[in-house]
Amino acid sequence: MAVFLLFLLPERQTPGRPAQGEAQVDMPMVALTFDDGPRTDATARLLDGLALREAPATFFVVGNRIAGNEDLIRRMRDEGHQIGIHTFDHVEVTKLSRPDFDLQVGKTQALLASLTGEGEFWLRPPYGKVDDSVRQWTDSPLILWSVDPEDWKDHDVNRIVGHILSHVQDGDIILMHDIFNSSVDAALQAVDALQAQGYCFVTVEQLLEARGIRPQAGELYR
Repeated sequence: MAVFLLFLLPERQTPGRPAQGEAQVDMPMVALTFDDGPRTDATARLLDGLALREAPATFFVVGNRIAGNEDLIRRMRDEGHQIGIHTFDHVEVTKLSRPDFDLQVGKTQALLASLTGEGEFWLRPPYGKVDDSVRQWTDSPLILWSVDPEDWKDHDVNRIVGHILSHVQDGDIILMHDIFNSSVDAALQAVDALQAQGYCFVTVEQLLEARGIRPQAGELYR
């Protein structure tokens, strides 16, 4: 069983006003993340809503969903969202051989690089399952989550929003899925409510940077 590493948040520094897209560290921060997409209708509507709210997010995409949705991937890049990998076929990586792991991650990585340019695409392992082999094989940080409203379970928007609002704290990473319209509705409602409470939305990378953390390949963050 993998040992999940909780990171400690160092004391904040007093910053100046950040440029657009940078983390504002004198406010409570949260990273909203989405798995399993892109899906043409749901992801497009989510991006519309996030743009209106100026709320960057992190998308862990499934490689076999990229074909036909290339414009959505480019839009994520252009609108300041972080893009990561959720394998090519949404497979449990702890059950893979090294060649199969490299194929699942590398094929998705190559597709993303061809669309967005060379970059670092962090990995979120499907189902959050990691073992020592996966940690040794991966060349990026491994991103889990600290708040899971299980938006896939019943598609109940009010319950999903209520779970997020009752559990979220400064520095949390929220897990959602951009393949359900109910999840899009819940995510945007949660953004509205948390922004009203003074929360700043950032990417996972921005969240870790604001805490003075230098992410390392093979390490778990949640």
